[in-house]
Amino acid sequence: MFSKLKLVWLVAGRELRDQFRDWRVLAPMLILTLCFPFLMNEFARQTVDFLNQYNANLILERLVPFSIMIIGFFPITVSLIVALESFVGEKERGTIEPMLSAPLDDWQLYFGKLLVGVATPLIASYVSIGLYLFMASRQNLAMPPAPVMVQLFLLTTAHAFLMVSAAIVISVQSTSVKAANLLASFIVIPVAILMQGEAVMLFWGNEQVLWLAVAGVMIIALLLIRVGLAHFQREYLLGREIDVINLRWMWKTFWLNFRGGANSVGGWYRNVLGSAFRRILPAMFFMVVIAGVSIWMGYDWINQNVAETIAKASPGDLELVKERVGDLPDLAEIRDSISAPFLFLNNTRAVAIIFLAGLVSFSVLGILLYMVNIGLIGGIFALLQLLGIQPWPIFLTGVAPHGIFEIPALMIGSAVVLYIGASLVTPQTGKSMGEVVLELMADWAKIFIGLVVPLLAIAALIEAYITPGLLLNVLSL
Repeated sequence: MFSKLKLVWLVAGRELRDQFRDWRVLAPMLILTLCFPFLMNEFARQTVDFLNQYNANLILERLVPFSIMIIGFFPITVSLIVALESFVGEKERGTIEPMLSAPLDDWQLYFGKLLVGVATPLIASYVSIGLYLFMASRQNLAMPPAPVMVQLFLLTTAHAFLMVSAAIVISVQSTSVKAANLLASFIVIPVAILMQGEAVMLFWGNEQVLWLAVAGVMIIALLLIRVGLAHFQREYLLGREIDVINLRWMWKTFWLNFRGGANSVGGWYRNVLGSAFRRILPAMFFMVVIAGVSIWMGYDWINQNVAETIAKASPGDLELVKERVGDLPDLAEIRDSISAPFLFLNNTRAVAIIFLAGLVSFSVLGILLYMVNIGLIGGIFALLQLLGIQPWPIFLTGVAPHGIFEIPALMIGSAVVLYIGASLVTPQTGKSMGEVVLELMADWAKIFIGLVVPLLAIAALIEAYITPGLLLNVLSL
């Protein structure tokens, strides 16, 4: 095993020597690493002077952690060019054939490139953060506590792994450096949006959510690494010279997989849809388990947080809540304004959003949204108990009638998302990544149109015309 790892270091050493010989890579990296901390330090000084006029101590305490997060991000974006050129750059320079013909396994080549691609931006980020901390300490700024510092360094590390692993996947799949650099926006922009959410959590002081962010980013980074290895093909790197958008081929691949050779609707349901559904059965089992865990988490969270809030509330606050509840619209009026098409479109949109979120995150974000939707059941159950209301009659009349169709539809739609994520990180011999993605999207379309949409349509009809009447009878008792 040590001899195999030694070959990884051999590839990494070669990559590192090539990188340090290129001044076009070194110059921007050094300038940004050494100059950006001074700019952030000046920004912090000006911000402190401004906020001191309004005694905004809470923001001042979060200023240095926020600056550390930003400083750690920018060197990674500049160093991303190293990862983007890792394979496609070798191809354009004509040096990829000797490298691919070397007695190295695919994972050794991949990890050698990945090691340098991650180490370079991380070193630049750590140096930049260290320089900023030195300057901030000399200005008597409020330094973050040790746990927050650990979180910030782990977040920087996680962002580097995420961006570099995505860049190497792009480099493997691209045919030119220009195409790889243009696709880099699909890395930088999503991570920048992610950092905005992390910054909000940082200013709120919600460290627990930041730990979850670190874990989530690292999981997606590891999945990206797995995707790169699963779809790394030496012949593909050597044989393809140009990318062409062949819409006819894309539609043909999608339609052939969607139709599956069926000549009738009944045959399509029996053979094509049945085969697709059997493929997601293992994922369905996980969805059932995740549903149970999510319901328990929602129930437990409400009991731990809302119960404490109610216990601390004064009689006047409780009376105000009761008045607000009394101001809510009557259930009979709501029933008249609810329509089946509205409910159907709303639920269909939720399943589609879970699919899109899962598609760009290898199922991670899609499953999280699924957990939030299912967890609401446990949360509402606990809330009704805390308010002294019997939850079972309400659930049996207000959730169960349409839930027996809607919840399975949500589980099936989310199971397909999990199946897609698992398939993307599984090697598919003889198929390109684009072909695999088209076939997986066809599988999702089969199950969505053939199962999820009919179930949601039935659920919407019951929820609009049957559930309100049953719930109204229970509440009027």
